[in-house]
Amino acid sequence: MRAILVAGAIGMAFTLFLTPVFIWLFKRLQWGQFIRDDGPQSHHTKRGTPTMGGIVIILGAVIGYFISKAVNFEVPTISAYLALFMMVGLGLVGFVDDYIKTHKQRSLGLSGWAKMAGQAIVSLVFTWFALRTPNEDGLLPASSFISVFRDTNFSFLTFGGVVGSILLALWFYLLVSGTSNGVNIADGLDGLATGASIMAIGSYVVIGFWQFNQSCSTVVENLSNCYQVRDPLDLAVVASAVVGSLIGFLWWNTSPAQIFMGDTGSLGLGGVLAALAILSRTEMMLVLVGGLFVIVTGSVIIQRVFFKITKWTTGIGRRVFLMSPLHHHFELKGWAQITIVIRFWIVSGLCVLFGIGLFYLEWTYG
Repeated sequence: MRAILVAGAIGMAFTLFLTPVFIWLFKRLQWGQFIRDDGPQSHHTKRGTPTMGGIVIILGAVIGYFISKAVNFEVPTISAYLALFMMVGLGLVGFVDDYIKTHKQRSLGLSGWAKMAGQAIVSLVFTWFALRTPNEDGLLPASSFISVFRDTNFSFLTFGGVVGSILLALWFYLLVSGTSNGVNIADGLDGLATGASIMAIGSYVVIGFWQFNQSCSTVVENLSNCYQVRDPLDLAVVASAVVGSLIGFLWWNTSPAQIFMGDTGSLGLGGVLAALAILSRTEMMLVLVGGLFVIVTGSVIIQRVFFKITKWTTGIGRRVFLMSPLHHHFELKGWAQITIVIRFWIVSGLCVLFGIGLFYLEWTYG
């Protein structure tokens, strides 16, 4: 428990007190946000605001985690290394994307295929080690079974070793790319993605701590509902370090934002959220705790599909929303940015509470 508190406190202190230093540095390096012309007109005032703040978030989380382990004289676990690797790896992909945008002053960084390739490489490395590093009891960090609140009875390996492994790698990639891109799409208003990520990733502090208390290796009662999860408490420490780092960053990222997280932050946060879900055996629960990211991503998909269908059938493309993602639709309807952000935070919080509530009910009633 002390490691969870220390990780969160160090992560928050790092970003709260050192973000101004990075803001000054990024301004000197001219790492300013580029605003596309076809976006909401109110966003043009943000042009030049320092971006790539994800560097600060990731540094704060990593430093917070390792200091918490050192203070408690504990050795980091493979599960924590994997979660941090996913965050740093996808953060690096996002950094390259951000750097191209700021260096060439354009809205397009990496091409879609290049970004997908970067996500795929990080996901494959994660998958390889997650399925090939058992502990002394033979328990792996990740599982070949699809999970909801715990592993189900369906395993990809029922299709055979080779085919099953390929399908499993594709499944993990789908989770990683979907979650990281979802957070990236939600990062359109000051503090929106930061606050939603605090709640979504924060749910894994609760989940990890609960799984640790109800681990099959320690409980002597209610064995039918215990959890077969590798290093659940350390996953809670990682989640706490990320949440603490985000809270400190939000102080500077809230409206009017003095720094943006950029793709460096959004891809990294989506990556660690997906990793926590995979490693805690709660993959499908991502739809619940990351409900806001699902909603805003869904609005983009609906907009594009409806436009293409109407253009194909009538010759004139029509739109469901004034602009996608959904938060821009409400902007054009005249809602104040801070109103949208707070209301979306409420939606995110309700999704997280619903997910955690079902997680607890599943343990209670099986």
